[in-house]
Amino acid sequence: MGVDYYEVLNVGKNATDDDLKKAYRKLAMRWHPDKNPTDKKEAEAKFKQISEAYELKIQLTLVLCLQNFQVLSDPQKRTTYDQHGEEGLKDMPVPGPSGSGGFPNGFNPRNAEDIFAEFFGSSPFEFGSAGVGRSTRYSSDGGGFRGFGGGDNMFRTYSDGAVPQTPKKPPPVESKLPCTLEELYSGSSRKMKISRTVVDANGRVVPESEILSIDIKPGWKKGTKITFPDKGNEQHNQLPADLVFVIDEKPHNVYKRDGNDLIISHRVTLAEAIGGPTINITTLDGRDLPVTITEIVHPGYEHVVQQEGMPIAKEPGTRGDLKIKFEVKFPTKLTEDQREALKSALGG
Repeated sequence: MGVDYYEVLNVGKNATDDDLKKAYRKLAMRWHPDKNPTDKKEAEAKFKQISEAYELKIQLTLVLCLQNFQVLSDPQKRTTYDQHGEEGLKDMPVPGPSGSGGFPNGFNPRNAEDIFAEFFGSSPFEFGSAGVGRSTRYSSDGGGFRGFGGGDNMFRTYSDGAVPQTPKKPPPVESKLPCTLEELYSGSSRKMKISRTVVDANGRVVPESEILSIDIKPGWKKGTKITFPDKGNEQHNQLPADLVFVIDEKPHNVYKRDGNDLIISHRVTLAEAIGGPTINITTLDGRDLPVTITEIVHPGYEHVVQQEGMPIAKEPGTRGDLKIKFEVKFPTKLTEDQREALKSALGG
């Protein structure tokens, strides 16, 4: 026995056309190759099989609906049905003006993307107010099979030159993610609650909330992007957008960042500048870091402490430098004795 299309679509053999529509919509959105970038080959195979199953079973359902009233009154059809059941009816001509195009000899499967585009793009299965409740499965003007709520032939192969509307993916939706310098220094985890709209299995646009986890890595810089594929709003006739969070750095009251380096300013008295100060710095991860300066500190003097800057994200275990920029506080007035002592000490 070949492929069981009922099993492919996860429906029973008594599934209605509505059941088939819901099953196809759910599985097609799950297995569309664009939604499975990490496993495209498997997704493409499943997507094609789902579309093929849908195409065959929905046509068979419609054919049997139209043939049903004829089966019991037509001796030949009744005999065929009694002897072979549904399978026997597949090879009988499709009722309609042409009188041809039976199953399976007349079945010409379309491209899976065409089916998807028809369903989600220029879909005959519209779930808006215009499509609900008005089934036009067989056109009164003799035009053959029609869609459920639209005028296009639901089994068209676009041989008339029409181009199927492939669902488009909107540009990414970006949001800033403000982070403290401490978070970017040590790393952190964030829980972000998002609200968006999704299309459910019945084709309705409904609200949905979800909690996203964001792991901020040590050393990430302003402008780093974290992408959540397909987490934007879903709408009819389009694929969901990607949701992107962009790292933004909050100002710090002590430290400034310069690439992978950290910069702080420290003010010392003239006496400390001449005598060589020892200063205590609290690092961004809460450590006490004593720094002793052995040189005379002059205005604009900069002392570099290696490997005490920001972590380098692409080089685990390495850091930039800490740069201490000194300001010297000069006294505004001195006593005569202090002036003489200072002159003597400096050899003036």
